[in-house]
Amino acid sequence: MPSVAGVATEEWSEKMADLDRELEGLRAAADRHAACYQVIEDCRWPAGARVAVNVTVDFDVMLLRRLLNEPALQLAKGEFGGRVGIWRLLELFASHEIKATIFTPGRVCELYPDAVRAIAADGHEVADHMWEHRVPAERALEEEHLKRALDALERLAGKRPVGSRSEHTLAVLKAEGIIYHSQRVQDHRPHWVQDTNSEKRMLNLPFHYSIDDAMYYSFTWLNTENAAQRITDPERVEEMWWDAFRQQYEVGGYLNICIHPFVSGRAQRVAMMDRLLTRVKRLPGVWFPTCETVARHLIAATTQAA
Repeated sequence: MPSVAGVATEEWSEKMADLDRELEGLRAAADRHAACYQVIEDCRWPAGARVAVNVTVDFDVMLLRRLLNEPALQLAKGEFGGRVGIWRLLELFASHEIKATIFTPGRVCELYPDAVRAIAADGHEVADHMWEHRVPAERALEEEHLKRALDALERLAGKRPVGSRSEHTLAVLKAEGIIYHSQRVQDHRPHWVQDTNSEKRMLNLPFHYSIDDAMYYSFTWLNTENAAQRITDPERVEEMWWDAFRQQYEVGGYLNICIHPFVSGRAQRVAMMDRLLTRVKRLPGVWFPTCETVARHLIAATTQAA
């Protein structure tokens, strides 16, 4: 008959073996996940630029508010972006001679067609932001939504989008000629993302919610209660974004600033963006391309290096 100590030792050994197997499974899962992402370690920009800054705009007006069934006041806030905010931002970009990337849902072409035409006429990139700010779970409907959005944007902008900020699957995006997306945040540097079930990959130009105006200026954001509100002084946001820019400037990297017309289209926030862009432009070697320009540059550079 085995001793009590022997039984305890055997049970402990079995538990340790189970733990080792669990850890091996976790490591394997982590390795599979890591294999789907390939960071571009050394981003060399044209003409000796030190840092690339993508100014991106999510021109989604009230579409997300509708999907969340938010009250009329929230819908009106989104509508402000289409009626007022986008025009203020276009004036801001023109004053700084900056070409932005405007991620635009296809439905906006029906709601604010003049704004979409003006965006394209000013030389900004018009990119995809889904049909109505959602990606259907059904594959056939997902494909239909993306094609409908791209068709609508092409009709008004005169050029078919090649970029997307969405949760569309990579295979669906690639089938429609999309060459990059700007959605995932696994790294602060541009990186390749690969489908887990295929060898297809796509360039991702990451942004982060710490450099997204909606995270700082939104009241009743996503139906949150009053205790969870975030109404931040523009001056504080300016300093945080300036620090984020300076960090990437020092290392010679990349920054993607995300703003919304219904958020940053308010006068005091436009003034903050004006001050921030003025500060950034005082430093040498700052490049303000569109996302498409960055994507084509990196795709060409990595293809040549491969």
